[in-house]
Amino acid sequence: MTEAFTQKPSVHRPPHAPATAADVMRPAPATIEPRGHVAGAAYLMKHGGVTVTSAGSRPRPGSTPRPDNHIIVLFGAAGDLARRRLLPGLFHLAAAGLMPDRYQIIGSSRRPLTDQQFRDLARQAVAEFGVSTPAGEAWQTFQRRLSFASTEPGRTASLTAAIARAERQIGRSPGRLFHLAIPPAAFESTVRMLGDAGLAAGSGVIIEKPFGTDLASARALNQAVLAIFDESRVFRIDHFLGKESVDNILAFRFANGLFEPVWNRRHIAYVQIDVPETLSIEGRADFYDQTGAYRDMLVTHLFQVLGFVAMEPPTSFDARHLREETAKVFDAVKPIDVAHVVRGQYAGYTGEPGVAPGSGTETLAAVRAEVHNWRWAGVPFFLRSGKRLSASRQTVTLGFHEPPLRMFPVDAAVTPNGRRNEITIDFADPGSITAGFLAKEPGAAMRLSAAEMTFHYGNSVRAASTLEGYERLLLDAMLGDQSLFTSSDAIERLWEISARLLDNPPPVQSYAPGSWGPQPALDQLIAPYHWHLPGLGSPS
Repeated sequence: MTEAFTQKPSVHRPPHAPATAADVMRPAPATIEPRGHVAGAAYLMKHGGVTVTSAGSRPRPGSTPRPDNHIIVLFGAAGDLARRRLLPGLFHLAAAGLMPDRYQIIGSSRRPLTDQQFRDLARQAVAEFGVSTPAGEAWQTFQRRLSFASTEPGRTASLTAAIARAERQIGRSPGRLFHLAIPPAAFESTVRMLGDAGLAAGSGVIIEKPFGTDLASARALNQAVLAIFDESRVFRIDHFLGKESVDNILAFRFANGLFEPVWNRRHIAYVQIDVPETLSIEGRADFYDQTGAYRDMLVTHLFQVLGFVAMEPPTSFDARHLREETAKVFDAVKPIDVAHVVRGQYAGYTGEPGVAPGSGTETLAAVRAEVHNWRWAGVPFFLRSGKRLSASRQTVTLGFHEPPLRMFPVDAAVTPNGRRNEITIDFADPGSITAGFLAKEPGAAMRLSAAEMTFHYGNSVRAASTLEGYERLLLDAMLGDQSLFTSSDAIERLWEISARLLDNPPPVQSYAPGSWGPQPALDQLIAPYHWHLPGLGSPS
């Protein structure tokens, strides 16, 4: 039994009443609404009919905030991330009218390009991966803002000249934002290069994941970055947190009296955060064999989602308070117990080009984590992600305790593994929220079977307003809003709780490509519960 429904407008309140989470959810009259979620205080926090931004910009009645004029420098502009995400995303923002009034985008990479070659590369990227067609006046305007400058440590004259030229074209001291879409090993040297060239002052920097590979390297990188950039101008990016459906976890919890009172250990028995992938390492052996699934996915993405699921209600939805509450969650996470970890490696991994012979790198990691505070004490959080699995999904599942008495017979055939009540948040774009419950079967007998109610983002009246995760985070960085970016303290804490595992990892266990990973280890890890993905039953 599946029923689609759409969000309803919030109840009207008098102008003098304080803003609530429901107010943040209220859409503003705009062609494209960049954020319809409660975390977006930098976008549409309505108060007395005026749009307020948390980035310190002036209120604009009834408008979506746009960044001040900017120069954006993309390091790694000829790489895969820029091709798949950044260039298509920036053009989509431009086509949606969400870029600054005046801006310039400067590409830089190890491969030297002319301005026209960079524009051709951008056109191909947008045509292949973008949602907006690179044509017409929108594209002509966008491509005129593109230029290229080669850069390497000790040789920054070309980049410095390109930035000076862009500043003259824009005028009025535009903001500068550097995006490091480059291998992690180059983060520190690139940041130092910007400092030595005098380009960092007053600028912002977006740093891709993973931010370090353990506690020591994360601290060293933080020290290097913060010696050049102020913490308020550092954006450690996790595109999962830019997803509409991930951010809607906060709205689902805090804007609804139906769910907020049961979001605790008294009612919730377990939480699963499950991100299986069908893809292999896709030619990324140089990076992946040095990183593995735990560093690549769990520390960087899944624990960040855990922070949203488990946080206490913030006193407001601005960057400072949101980051404080997620930091409290990470502080409460116990160090990972190696006995509660499964590491797997798909058969044939060591034959992938570039993988070291006999490599012990895991392509699947699953852990049981515990949040040791009043709300979550005793509730296990199961995190799993891996390559070459049976399906690609991105879900959070919250399983509820059973009632104290079983009054009705349940048809085991339609409730596999004894499942009763779960809330599943599917945060793969476009995403959905499903509530699973029991209902009476039609007929004379009082027998129960499984039923569901599902909200699909794709059916929402404002689905066309959705921005992809990277697009929304790029916009946030230009606005100076750090709400969905990770702080240095939070990064270091996650590496701290991972230290035992990284220092003494259990051996990898082989699994067949297309399976659900090594068994019986995964089932033993989650017992007495079961792995579950909607539509796939029990993928154990």
